Amino acid sequence: MLIKTNQSPFLRRAAQNFRLSVLVITLGLVVAVTLLSSHHAVERPVTERGHTHASETLGFAKFPKPTVEIVNGTEIIWETPDDPKAVLFVAHGCGGSPRNFWVRCLTCPKCVGLPEESKIVLDALAHKYAVLVVSSTKPCWTYGQETIRVSDIIRWWLEKNGLVQVPLVGLGASSGGLYDQMDSIPSGYPPTLFVHMPKDFERAIKVDSHIKILRKAGVEVEEIKCMEIPLTTNWLAERVPGLDRKMSSKLFEAFLEKGYIDPNGYMKNDGRVTPWREVLKENNIALPFMPPVRQYIQEELNLAYGYHEMTSLQSNEIFQWLDSHIK
Repeated sequence: MLIKTNQSPFLRRAAQNFRLSVLVITLGLVVAVTLLSSHHAVERPVTERGHTHASETLGFAKFPKPTVEIVNGTEIIWETPDDPKAVLFVAHGCGGSPRNFWVRCLTCPKCVGLPEESKIVLDALAHKYAVLVVSSTKPCWTYGQETIRVSDIIRWWLEKNGLVQVPLVGLGASSGGLYDQMDSIPSGYPPTLFVHMPKDFERAIKVDSHIKILRKAGVEVEEIKCMEIPLTTNWLAERVPGLDRKMSSKLFEAFLEKGYIDPNGYMKNDGRVTPWREVLKENNIALPFMPPVRQYIQEELNLAYGYHEMTSLQSNEIFQWLDSHIK
């Protein structure tokens, strides 16, 4: 969410109304989310509910059971574990959607469930965090009325679900987290964690600058750097639902032969500009239509290259950090 903190009551008033920790995750850049204390009317939502799955493990559903609601024209998707200890609000990146965070299921038949996004939700639920994802008005988040709209929805949702008194944390990806500028730091600014990919050099510079500004203002700040990851014959099979080891190995060997990866398995270019889909045609590889495996592969290749992509690989570190700040 592009936020100019010197202008935003969204951040200034949040600490006065809620116990708050903030997760700033940068996969393009991810940053803090808090609440306005304004009280605009929120219409009664249209709710899509399916059957409840009874099988549960470790306090979260073995199968997803999100609730999809339309609130004042805004799509929100949420899921709560039994007795949640905190609420995790998520602001997706440009072109993203709440539907990316849950796999297709009875209660969300239009969900896409991208591997990294859906794994973050499962990890959050396993750690007893209720998860709320709200869609942006435009493809990317904008500063201004967007913060009022979202804060009103969050406040309404917390009150509706009896979660006003539990800690609220925020995770934002790309435009959902990146500050446009940081001229001053409001009083009571919460602890912040930046999780980012240094190969995304322009944003890494902003992260470094923001860390210095926050620390100078006495705010607790920590940083996790996410580096590139070498592909293996099993990498895609381990991370892409619907892709078996045989097909994963076949893709790896084809990528190596085409020169898309080096001898050590590292991607030579960003997955977005690598014409990897040509390999499918050239090798007569037919991928299943459901789930959307091509989208899944694209995300994992981007992740392996380590440039501006969602990642769940640091989930344990992220939730350990959050746990240490909400007790």
